[in-house]
Amino acid sequence: MSKGFFIAQAIAGIAMTLLASAAPPAGAQGTQPAPGSYAQRYAAVCASCHGANGRSDMAGTPVLAGQHSFYAITQLFLFREGRRDNPAMSAVAKTMKDEDLRGFSEFIATLPPLPAAPPAAPPDAARMARGQALAQTHRCVICHGADLSGGQQVPRIAQQREDYLQLTLHGFRTGKRPGYTQAMTEALSGIPPEDLDTLAYYVARFPGAAARPTAK
Repeated sequence: MSKGFFIAQAIAGIAMTLLASAAPPAGAQGTQPAPGSYAQRYAAVCASCHGANGRSDMAGTPVLAGQHSFYAITQLFLFREGRRDNPAMSAVAKTMKDEDLRGFSEFIATLPPLPAAPPAAPPDAARMARGQALAQTHRCVICHGADLSGGQQVPRIAQQREDYLQLTLHGFRTGKRPGYTQAMTEALSGIPPEDLDTLAYYVARFPGAAARPTAK
């Protein structure tokens, strides 16, 4: 097995351990932060970019609404440890202790998925059909689910911002955006850039109804 596989397993194991340790042992008191405190901290630290409800209006900034706690804590860990390159996020994450990673990720998981604002014009039917075909052909639905809601360490991508999806897909394709596995890079390496843009167009306008993730 590749070195990347073992790194991925290690990171996933660390994230799972961090989440599992959120539950205090029986009889323990006063060891966990108050749940409401991270709602307040999110409002103070995160909302200016990611939106008070988790749906960002800022270009290139991902929607967090409806995201899973396992995915959120993994990404925060990657930012904190310098494995993802984003100066703003790294600066914030480097100040976080393990309990902060847990607190923020658990709060993010409470943000219900919100539909994107209605577009000014109806989606291009031919482009949507092409995007749906690409999602099936390249097996996006295998990991992200038929409703693109993800689960565990796989992100919810349905109705994510189109510009963020474009940046992410092109980043994985070129290797600029490293993942904690090689799955995305391998899946996207042979796809023409214009097809990635079509895929982003489709996913951002995914017609499925927003549904609360059942797995965190």
